[in-house]
Amino acid sequence: MAEDVERQEMATLRELLDEAAAGRGRVAMVTGAIATGKSALLYGLAEHAGDHGAVPLTATGSPAESALPFGVLSQLLLGARMSEDNRATVASLLREGSRGAAGPGDDVDVLIVDALCTVLLELAERHPLLVVVDDLQHADRASQLCLSHLARRIAYAPVMLAVTVRDPHALGGLHAEMLRQPHCRAVRLAHLSAAEVTRLAAGEAGAGQAARWHELTGGNRLLVDALLEDHRIGDGRGERYAEAVLACLHRAGEAAPGVARALAVLGEAGPVARLLGANEAATAKEVLALTRAGLLDGGRFRDEAARSAVLAGLDDGERVGLHLRAAELTYHDGAPAPVVAGHLLRAGDASRLWALPILEEAAAQALRDDGVESAIEYLKLALRSCPDERRRAGIATTLVRARWRIDPGTPAGQLGELTEALRQGHLSGGDAVTLAKALLWHGHAADARSVLGHLRKLDELDELDREAVAEVTAAHAWFRSSCPPFLADLPELSDEQAGGAAYSLSADRRTEAVGALVRALTQGPLPETATTAERILRGSRLDEMTLDTVESALLALTYTGRADLAAPWCDSFIAEAASRRAPGRQARLSAIRAEIGLRRGDPAAAAADARLALELIPPDSWGVAVGGPLGSLLLAGAAMGRYEECLPPVTRPVPEAMLEAMLETRFGLHYLYGKGRFHLAAGQARQALRDLRLCGELMGEWQLDSAEFIAWRLDAAQALIALDEADEARLLVEEQLARAAGSRRVQGMALRVLAATAEKRHRVMLLRQSAELLRDGGDTYELARSMTGLAEAYHAVGEFRRAAVMGRRARVLAHECQAGALSRALPDGAWEAGEAGARPVLSDAERRVASLAADGYSNREISAKLFITVSTVEQHLTRVYRKLSVTRRADLPETLSAQQL
Repeated sequence: MAEDVERQEMATLRELLDEAAAGRGRVAMVTGAIATGKSALLYGLAEHAGDHGAVPLTATGSPAESALPFGVLSQLLLGARMSEDNRATVASLLREGSRGAAGPGDDVDVLIVDALCTVLLELAERHPLLVVVDDLQHADRASQLCLSHLARRIAYAPVMLAVTVRDPHALGGLHAEMLRQPHCRAVRLAHLSAAEVTRLAAGEAGAGQAARWHELTGGNRLLVDALLEDHRIGDGRGERYAEAVLACLHRAGEAAPGVARALAVLGEAGPVARLLGANEAATAKEVLALTRAGLLDGGRFRDEAARSAVLAGLDDGERVGLHLRAAELTYHDGAPAPVVAGHLLRAGDASRLWALPILEEAAAQALRDDGVESAIEYLKLALRSCPDERRRAGIATTLVRARWRIDPGTPAGQLGELTEALRQGHLSGGDAVTLAKALLWHGHAADARSVLGHLRKLDELDELDREAVAEVTAAHAWFRSSCPPFLADLPELSDEQAGGAAYSLSADRRTEAVGALVRALTQGPLPETATTAERILRGSRLDEMTLDTVESALLALTYTGRADLAAPWCDSFIAEAASRRAPGRQARLSAIRAEIGLRRGDPAAAAADARLALELIPPDSWGVAVGGPLGSLLLAGAAMGRYEECLPPVTRPVPEAMLEAMLETRFGLHYLYGKGRFHLAAGQARQALRDLRLCGELMGEWQLDSAEFIAWRLDAAQALIALDEADEARLLVEEQLARAAGSRRVQGMALRVLAATAEKRHRVMLLRQSAELLRDGGDTYELARSMTGLAEAYHAVGEFRRAAVMGRRARVLAHECQAGALSRALPDGAWEAGEAGARPVLSDAERRVASLAADGYSNREISAKLFITVSTVEQHLTRVYRKLSVTRRADLPETLSAQQL
């Protein structure tokens, strides 16, 4: 126990005891709430009395003995030192008095009361007497009358009567009778003050917690001591605190635990009396007592641990019964749906007719207010309790959407149930669209087509309702932008149907956003598309239905060459998703942020965002959309030259069925492009070319061939250049230039690749134009590449000073965007003035091959180490010899040795 805080009250009681010992009898009535230290104060006084020549007689009132006549007085007298004759007389008086007051309405014999008081006064003639009675309110009526009689007779006797009373009103007139005596002193105890708790906490090295502890306990000494003990032993669960809470309830009386359990179930004062079937006034009195005890504040438990401790004392049957009654009471009182649904959830019972609508309403509100986990639990109970198959299908669809916000992989188990509901005709047309998207996300392309085919049949039978028509209308644009091969499976709606659809403001905005994305993918960067996307983003927030809207608008802005505008919007929505505890949404937005980072020439940030996306949602839960973050990670790895660092998340092969489904989506295009660039950077030009050409074929087939989306022709041209197919490469670049109207970034990239196919005397002009365009395009990485090429071009025509200046600028940019491949090719001192000291740029792949060759490895050994063909090794070495003006590997500079890098 912590050292007691000294109280002024003890000094007062000792002073009264001294006066009584001097022959001036005194009465002290000590009052106070539970655990204010009343008992400890009186028993401390009793110890003091025994040490100073007074005789203490003690007794304690108890609810269990309140019907036992003279029970408390028996404790006092039979424990006192007296002769055997006197003890026999006292015992006889107590027996006779008990028989006379055995019934609740029986009067107490006044003569017996007087005789018993006389015994106490005679004892005081030998030694001063201290009579202590704890919890007088629980003493039997006969003992209370005796003590009242004694109080009147001790005015001039060496006797002090000290009693504690938690609730003076429980004594009725006796309380007023005793206080009316001129020698009676009322002593009121209060809970510990904040300063007292601070002093106690300081002694236990917990001063920093003192304010919080006072708030949790209201100064209740028992609770404070328990918190100190928990702190001392490092118990974060607060077991001693919980035990102290229950001890306080036990002390509070018979009715208090029941009231506390009802409060714990309700969470607030509310209809406690009705929940218990008890008297309102009596219940209010108990609530007031618990408040005064420091357990409650404003009708609620001060701490959730206290509430949990009370709830833990309920058995399952009692808990379920209380929550069911609480659900009915709060429902009929018109409480908010989440309050009623919470009780249904804790009872695990939604069998009442009104329960399902309440659970659905509570789930909808929770989804709006970011309580996704609560919404899921409401919907799960509703699903278990719903007997109607059509309604079950609607609930299951909402549950899929809710789980999707946390982890898109978790709803997969319910897709089979929804598919069966569709076959049975229990799933609405609007919910069928959600099911089709979910099936496609998880790679079930055939099942998705089957669902869309079912929608076509409903349309042909004119059985699509207005809501379903609105969903199908929005789905057309979504499939056009994300999964074009599935468009043919969607119903073709008439103008009359589209005009009668049940649109809402959010649905209109979603359709407009996806439409903007379609224009960005099919028509390239148009100013009006970017304007539309920004306007949509300004009016959007991440409620339960708008992620498609936000994603589409962000991508539309990105694919129109305005990544600079998309970045702050994306950051804002990511922060909102994090604050709303929606990791699924945060992951999908992080994947978009990775694409934005790539277009701004920041591969390091793009890699970090892509990794975050794959951490927030495991790769297995990403479904076909995993192509987005995986593609970005490959693109970033190629730019940074950190192949091993970016490989681990992508080395696990994508399942064949998932890969097939992915290659029917926009995400598959991004993945193919990333693979192509990664292979190209690693010196695997032929593999790169296969991936890039497949990407281009699909983009052409789906009419999504926007240069700002994926400028695949430029990378395919670079692969062709590596394979000494410069003429074919030039044709691809020229075609890309023709398609790059409105995109200064892609035009700049194209001119850089075109320079590689041009004659030496034309390269400087092309690369200068490329760098100028890229400065405006905002892509730091591509600008660094063009400036590196310009440095090499200046060097090739003998302008060494300009080559050195441009090389230094390129090196700064390469370091800025952490482009490791460029940085390694641009060491300090590259292209310093003068032909003798100048060194042209080697690509990362060329440098790795050259370093191994300089270390003496054969072409076959290099091939095995780098996982490339011998032919590719020979091609790289040929270009290295040409750039370094050497004819054999023995002439390669020693600084190329891997040991020197």
